[in-house]
Amino acid sequence: MTTKERILDEALTLFAEKGYDGTSMDLIAERVGIKGPSLYKHYKGKEEILNVLIDAAEERYEEYFGSEKNIGKLPENMEEFVQVTMGKILFTMRDPMIRRIRMFLVQEQFRNDRLAEITTRHQLYGIQRMYARIIEAMMNEGLFKEDDPEMLAVELTALAVLLIAGADRQPQCEKEILDSMEKHIRHFCAVYMKA
Repeated sequence: MTTKERILDEALTLFAEKGYDGTSMDLIAERVGIKGPSLYKHYKGKEEILNVLIDAAEERYEEYFGSEKNIGKLPENMEEFVQVTMGKILFTMRDPMIRRIRMFLVQEQFRNDRLAEITTRHQLYGIQRMYARIIEAMMNEGLFKEDDPEMLAVELTALAVLLIAGADRQPQCEKEILDSMEKHIRHFCAVYMKA
């Protein structure tokens, strides 16, 4: 890992633990094992580090999770739908970068309008819009019963968002939380997918 990458990694850990205001450039440098002024050879300041981290997390999320514009391969049956959805949940819960970004954003969303917008987009509207497109496309393929795809997306994703937040607070409950999510997804499919 390069010094630049170590700076980002340690800064993200500190931001998640102490918040943006509670993390100084000197503290980041100390964690990396370099002198404070040496950080400025790599980044102009803490805000640039934050911007680079957010951009990297957004790219990572787009690549591995998807978005409204990038829904990926459409599941062809219930089992694929469950597996794809559980894969997205597992990525969200277990990816070290995404988990730390999420923990940081949850804290900072009340202090920074940009971070509030990013949090809302990822934890509410973005995931709902992505699943509304997936469900609508699956309705068009005859896999889901005709209904309001936006409302179905809210029904599907709301519990997942709540349970992921619970897993962040109580990681020792991950297995029970994952079991609850899979049960919810299977119930959703049993109600809304065509046999």
